[in-house]
Order: sequence, then structure tokens, then C-alpha cells
Amino acid sequence: MKYLPTIAGVLLGLLFIMASVVVLFHLVKMPPLPEGSPVALFNQVFFSTGYMTFVKICELIGGILVAIPRTRNFGLLVLGPIILNILAFQTLVAKTIPDPMTIVIVALALYLLWCGRKAFAGLLN
Repeated sequence: MKYLPTIAGVLLGLLFIMASVVVLFHLVKMPPLPEGSPVALFNQVFFSTGYMTFVKICELIGGILVAIPRTRNFGLLVLGPIILNILAFQTLVAKTIPDPMTIVIVALALYLLWCGRKAFAGLLN
């Protein structure tokens, strides 16, 4: 039971590391999106301005930090806004319910937050 937070942290870290490396190094070609759809317009702005590169670099750094037990809480602070943006994108822009992978990411992050709640208590006081 004492290894469960470490396993969850490594798993969450690897998910974000893999997601960022695939986009940063152009390992997979993005499927074409329907012209004029909100998702296509959103992605066009994010990719053309370089903002997506910034987000993916933050994902890479956050994933590495979460995978290391000593820096896990700082990594959760980096990944928290990114996870919220993923949820907001899926519900507000794509108008879909969160997919299973997003639910797994949210569950892992919430579990790690629960495990490190004593460290975050000072932020709430």
C-alpha cells in the first residue's frame, strides 16, 4: 500500500511525458479536423501561435516532476491547470463528455493530491 502513490505518480508522469514528446517531436500526424468547427479553430490558434509548444513543454516538465517522489507536489502544481484546461476543452469546446483517458488522469491526480494533502494544507490557510 505504501508503494501505491509512487506507482500512481510514475504512471501519471509517463502519461504526460508521452503526450508531450509525441507532439513536440511530431511523432504522430494529427488527423484532419472538420473545417470551421470550434475544435479546428481552437487548434489552429494554439498551434500557429506556439502556445501549444509552451503547454507541451509544461506537460513534459510537470510529468518529470510528478514521476519523482521528492518533487511530486510541485509537479502537481504545474499539471493542475493543464488538467483543468483539458477538462474545459472537452466539455466547453468539443462539447463531449471526458474520455476514459482523461478520467484516469483526473483520478490519478486527485489521488496524488489526497496523498499529499498535508503538504498542500499550508496553501489553504
